[in-house]
Amino acid sequence: VSLSRVHKKTLLMLFEKPSLRTRVSFETGMTQLGGHAIFYSTADSPLGKKESMSDTAKVLSRMVDIVMARVFKRSQINELAEHSTIPIINALDDFAHPCQMLADLLTIYEKKGDLRNIQMCYCGDLCNNVTYDLMRSAAALGFRINVTGPSGEGFDVEPAVLEECAQLCAVTGGAVNVVHNPVEAITGADVIYTDSWMSYGIAGATREERVAKFMPFQVNAALMSHAKPDAIFMNCLPAERGAEQTAEVIDGPQSVVFDEAENRLHAQKALLLFLLGVPY
Repeated sequence: VSLSRVHKKTLLMLFEKPSLRTRVSFETGMTQLGGHAIFYSTADSPLGKKESMSDTAKVLSRMVDIVMARVFKRSQINELAEHSTIPIINALDDFAHPCQMLADLLTIYEKKGDLRNIQMCYCGDLCNNVTYDLMRSAAALGFRINVTGPSGEGFDVEPAVLEECAQLCAVTGGAVNVVHNPVEAITGADVIYTDSWMSYGIAGATREERVAKFMPFQVNAALMSHAKPDAIFMNCLPAERGAEQTAEVIDGPQSVVFDEAENRLHAQKALLLFLLGVPY
C-alpha cells in the first residue's frame, strides 16, 4: 500500500463509551498507515449538551478526514452520518458492533476457511449488540448460527433483529436460531463465541441476579465437549474468567481470542484505506 495518500490524513476517534481495543487498534492502525489520530472523549465535550450532534458533524467535516464514533445510541451515529460530508465509522452502538464483526469474520476465515460451511454457537447475553451482529453476519453471509441464553424480559433478542435476519436468510440460505438449551445449541459447532454478561455500570444485586440467570450458559470444558473436536473459542474481550467462560477454556488450546483481538488492527486498517479511497 502506498502511504502517500494517507499521509496528513486525520482520524477523529469520538468516544462516549471507553474501550482499550477500539482506541488502540484505530490509533495504531492510522499511525501505521501514515496518518494521524485524535482521541476525543464526550465526557470532556459539550456534545449533546450545548452543541448538537448535527453541528458537531458539520464542524468535524471541515477539519478531519474521517470520524470513528463509539456511542450509546444508534440515533447518534445516524445523526452524525446524516450531517457529515466525510466517512463515519460505527465503532459500536446499542444495536451493533460492526468493526468487531470484521475482525471476527477475518479470524474465522483464517482458522476455518470458507465461511459458508461454518456452524457457530453464541452462548450468553442475547440482548446484546455483539449477538445481534453475529446473527446478522450469519444471515448475510449464509452460514448457520445458534444463539443460546436465558429467556424473558430483558434477555430476549429484539424482534426487529430476528425479522432482519429472516429476510437476509431467505436470500442467502443462512440459518439463525434461538435455542435455550445450551447443549443442543453447541452440538456440532465449529465456532463457539461468548461475550461479557455485564454491561457497563451493572453492580450489586442486579449483577448477582444476572450471574444466576447466565451461569447455565457458561462456556466450560463440559459444554465445549459437545462441539466439534477442532472447534475454536472466541470472545471479543474484555473477558471475566469464571463468568461467561472458565479459565480452562479461554486459556486453552482451542481459544483464539488474542488472534481475534489482533485482527481488530488489521481489519480496521483495511476499512480505513477503503473509506479514504486508497487502493490496496
